[in-house]
Amino acid sequence: MKYQDFYNQSIENPQDFWKEQAENLSWYKKPKTILGKDKYGYPQWFQDGKLNISYLCIDKHIEDGHGNQNAIIYDSPVTNTKEFISFNKLHSEVARLAGGIQALGLAKGDTVIIYMPMIPQAIYAMFACARLGLIHSVVFGGFAPHELAIRIDDCKPKAVITASSGIEIKRIIPYKPYVDEAISLAIHKPDMVLVFDRMLGVDIPHQSYDIDYSDLVSKSVPVEPLPVESTHPLYILYTSGTTGKPKGIIRDTGGYATALKFSMKYVYGVEKDEVYWAASDVGWVVGHSYIVYAPLLNRNTTVLFEGKPIKTPDASTFWRVISEHRVNVMFTAPTAIRAIKKEDPNGEFIKRFDLSSLKYQFLAGERCDVSTLNWTEKHLKVPVIDHWWQTESGWPMLANMCGVELLLVKPGSASVPVCGYDIQILNEQGEEVKADVEGFVAVKLPLPPGTLLNLWGNPERFKSGYLNKFPGYYFSGDGGYKDEDGYVFITGRVDDIINVAGHRLSTAEMEEIVASHNSVAECAVFGVHCDLKGQKPLGLIVLKSDNEYDASDIAYEIISEVRHEIGAVASFKDVLVVKRLPKTRSGKILRKLLRNISDELEYNIPSTIDDVKIISEIENVYKLNQIGIHKNIINHE
Repeated sequence: MKYQDFYNQSIENPQDFWKEQAENLSWYKKPKTILGKDKYGYPQWFQDGKLNISYLCIDKHIEDGHGNQNAIIYDSPVTNTKEFISFNKLHSEVARLAGGIQALGLAKGDTVIIYMPMIPQAIYAMFACARLGLIHSVVFGGFAPHELAIRIDDCKPKAVITASSGIEIKRIIPYKPYVDEAISLAIHKPDMVLVFDRMLGVDIPHQSYDIDYSDLVSKSVPVEPLPVESTHPLYILYTSGTTGKPKGIIRDTGGYATALKFSMKYVYGVEKDEVYWAASDVGWVVGHSYIVYAPLLNRNTTVLFEGKPIKTPDASTFWRVISEHRVNVMFTAPTAIRAIKKEDPNGEFIKRFDLSSLKYQFLAGERCDVSTLNWTEKHLKVPVIDHWWQTESGWPMLANMCGVELLLVKPGSASVPVCGYDIQILNEQGEEVKADVEGFVAVKLPLPPGTLLNLWGNPERFKSGYLNKFPGYYFSGDGGYKDEDGYVFITGRVDDIINVAGHRLSTAEMEEIVASHNSVAECAVFGVHCDLKGQKPLGLIVLKSDNEYDASDIAYEIISEVRHEIGAVASFKDVLVVKRLPKTRSGKILRKLLRNISDELEYNIPSTIDDVKIISEIENVYKLNQIGIHKNIINHE
């Protein structure tokens, strides 16, 4: 099959194309309306169909005689634990947890926050919610209580499901105390908190709303999956917003299941029974789609890995997992490969393991630099495929679709549009630009199945953020260009979202925290290049004229506050004092210029700048503090 022919079918006849793909699922009620519209006029897929994704991922495979196949391999180097969980065992855990949750009074349409580390119970909780038609919202465990509280107030969960603790290399993360603090901060109060005790010897503070997870499951009666509408929300997943308030992406059930099943075969080239490993976290979209739902829909064995690419115990961990569990396809972020490469530049660890099972290595979550791609290809000796997508899309938008036709790799490009995505590069006027001209990356509507339905409780923000800029298109928020062969090159965000080690974070939110310090007159927080993590935040502060405190103490306090409010995930470690910030004549801070001074040898100076002399002032501060391209440049001035 040729990629171009297959892709053209999906764009020219989307309803026929996706109807055929939907036939690969076992629906309780097959959809007759393939493409409709919601009450806001936004496209919807398979509106009148009914299904349950917990059934499709678990019960269906047992009915087909595969109950003894491994569904999940849990590999936790941080606790020296390995567990092999069959579809039968998965069914028992999920159906009984769902029975317990139902007995507590939760019903279809209620929301549940899951705040758990990378343990099997996180997956059980997701499937138990899906089984009952509850809408889960998994919050990444690296987020601080303040961030968890914001999400509690936004989606108003009836219950929170958590664990006693997580482990970050050798450090214990106190999940339950974080949940208690978040509930105390939140206006909305959940009715109950289910707590799974990991038996790691950690004291668990007890509250009146607590329910013991294991106790509940042991006494519960298993329940059958509830048929839900195709458009019923499966989950809410929060992603950073430019206003500082996170956006709750709503994912449907039927379109998502159709798209994920399609992607496993055609994007990732995975056959049933094979082992698939997405080295991510269940708190991110990659974890939702490619640790949990897609592999199990496709009857693959999924690897649930509680560890890091290095220091658990060393840079050989990824290769041990691939070798030991006979992984066929792996997916990770370039930052993980960069961390391994830094520790083992010649790939000596790789030579110790039999990686013959590995067919493809996928990279995504951030822009992949050419040297990382080349290093990975050289040492793994398999196709290394960079691809691009978003929390909003839920599954790949650009990829080299190896299950269709493996195309030529062009380093720096995530290759070509995936079936269903009519990706165009537009100028400010909404007109398509010529090859090799940079513009805004947009997708002509309708988006394919599996993409976001709306934003939780905020349809106006959905329209203003994604649809209004270019009517008839979804605006990705990214800039980029297409070459003459149709390959798309993503150049980065056009707003203030930065990508730190594959995590999307809002610099606006960090800036609010920095600005709240008593000694700060004004400030700017923006992303600069980082060899290891792709990007990292940098804060510049102008101190108040009456400030009497030491600059290093102020910087320490600000860094601590950002860590407390957002979490260690922010990687916010650099705060520099400057005399003034570059601004336009109308007073707008030129953050892009501040980033360019750090990262670019050549850049345009905005004509609206109020004083061009400020550039040399900033350069001197960067040289003094070894920032960006100014590293190793001695400042003699």
